[in-house]
Amino acid sequence: MPTNTATVTAGYDAQRVEDALRQLAPKWTTGIVHTIAKYGPEMRVRDLAPYFPSVGAPFMSKRLATMHEAGLLRRDAEFDRTAPYRLSQRALTLGPVYRSLVQWSSEHVDRSPQGRSERIEDALSRLQPRHTTTVVQLLAEHGSLRFTHLAEAADVYEALLVPRLARLQEDGLVTRTGTRHGDPYTLTEAGQALGPVYASVQRWEERHTVAPTGPVPTAVRTLAGPALGSDGFRTAAALRRSAVPAALFSHSAQPQPRTATPSAASPSRSR
Repeated sequence: MPTNTATVTAGYDAQRVEDALRQLAPKWTTGIVHTIAKYGPEMRVRDLAPYFPSVGAPFMSKRLATMHEAGLLRRDAEFDRTAPYRLSQRALTLGPVYRSLVQWSSEHVDRSPQGRSERIEDALSRLQPRHTTTVVQLLAEHGSLRFTHLAEAADVYEALLVPRLARLQEDGLVTRTGTRHGDPYTLTEAGQALGPVYASVQRWEERHTVAPTGPVPTAVRTLAGPALGSDGFRTAAALRRSAVPAALFSHSAQPQPRTATPSAASPSRSR
C-alpha cells in the first residue's frame, strides 16, 4: 500500500536536506565512515588502503580531505599530512540516517542482496542530485503537476529540469500519469516513502548546526495548489526562496511567537 504523501511533506527545508545528502553522497564516503568506526578510532591513508584495494592512495587522500572539509572527519594536527583521521561527532551520529536509507532502499528500491555500504551509497546517489528534494516535495504536496507548472513552482529553468526529471524517472522516484507528452508527473511508491529518510537527514543536520542569532521568521510557507494557476506557482517559487524556520520536521504543531502585527496569509491549498 503506497505511503501517504503527507509523510513526505511534514514541513522540511528541501535545500537544507539536499545539501546534507550531497555531503554524504560522494563514492567511498559511507565505506570510510564504517571502516574507521570499526577498525579505528584513528586511521591514516595507508591504514585504509587494504580495505579499499581499488582506490589509489592519491584518490583516498582527496576523499579524506573532502570529508574533513565537510566536518565528517577530524585531525589533531591540521598541518601535519601524516596525522591520522578520526570520525567527528557529526559522523558518529549518522546511524539513524544510514538506517533510514537502508530501510527505504530495501523496501522500495532494490530488494536484491547488497552490502550495507553499497546500499546506502546507491540510495544517496538517487537522492542527492540538485533539485531532487524540491521536486519530490512539490509532487507530494500537489499529487501531480504538469512540466511547466513544476518548473515554475520549483523555480528551475525548464532546460535544466528536463534531464533532472529523466534521472528521477530512471531512479524510480517519479513517473508520468499517462503516456502522452503533456501528461503530469507524480511520485512513485518509492518517492512517496521518502518521508522518514528526509526526517532523519534534517534531524541530523539540525543537531550539528548552530542556531541563527537573528530573528526567526514567524510565517511558515505553504504552497499554492494546482488550481491557482501560474500566479500561484510564481508565489510558491518566491516563498520557496525565502527563509524557513528550523526544526520543521515535527509532525505535531509547533508554537509560533506572537507578533505585534499579523503576518501575510499564505495562499490556501486547493484540492
